[in-house]
Amino acid sequence: MLTEENKKRRLEISKRNLEMLTSDPDEFCHRVVTMDETWVHHFDPETKRQSMSWKRPSSPPIKKFRVAPTAGKIMASVFWDSDGILFIDYVPKGQTITGPYYASLIPKVREAIKKTRRGKLSSGVLFLHDNAPAHRSEVALQAIHSAGFEMLDHPPYSPDLAPSDFHLFPKLKEHIRGTKFVDDDAVMAAVNKFFESQEKDFFLDGIRKLEKRYSKCIKLEGDYVEK
Repeated sequence: MLTEENKKRRLEISKRNLEMLTSDPDEFCHRVVTMDETWVHHFDPETKRQSMSWKRPSSPPIKKFRVAPTAGKIMASVFWDSDGILFIDYVPKGQTITGPYYASLIPKVREAIKKTRRGKLSSGVLFLHDNAPAHRSEVALQAIHSAGFEMLDHPPYSPDLAPSDFHLFPKLKEHIRGTKFVDDDAVMAAVNKFFESQEKDFFLDGIRKLEKRYSKCIKLEGDYVEK
């Protein structure tokens, strides 16, 4: 639990970030790199809305059976920015995301930025992830510091400031829902293909939504916001 002193300190950091956001929102969006993890199932059934079928008024109702997601699944750690995907790590079977494992991904992200985002490292990366134990571990935070990234701290009690959760992953899940994949390789290929097919504006829109939410949350001094 956050102490009042820690809450005050984190709010001050967030307010400094807000000053930069307000003075130059385009620069703020350019500097942000964010990440999160998600499970992707071998099969996730369509929602009721997606599975609606047209029929004549006189036709009998179509029987539908409730289907649960299959047991097969893979976890994807997705790092991205306003220009697109930087790096995706698919966790090997039997591996859990620990502090050391997560820390080992940070140099790979930095290398991806160096290769594909000219000038981004020199501008200074604002790195945003959630407060999962592996993310907040000492070894992970040291790796982030060694990479030269500046933490874009969440205002206290604001778990909804994760663009992956409110933008990236819902669109991905909606796209692949209802498709049956034979194995992990097929799932990974579908995830990669979906992201590769998106225009730059898709990713920029997600970061711009963060800009608005972050500003609103800080003005509310860390209170929960949804949009």
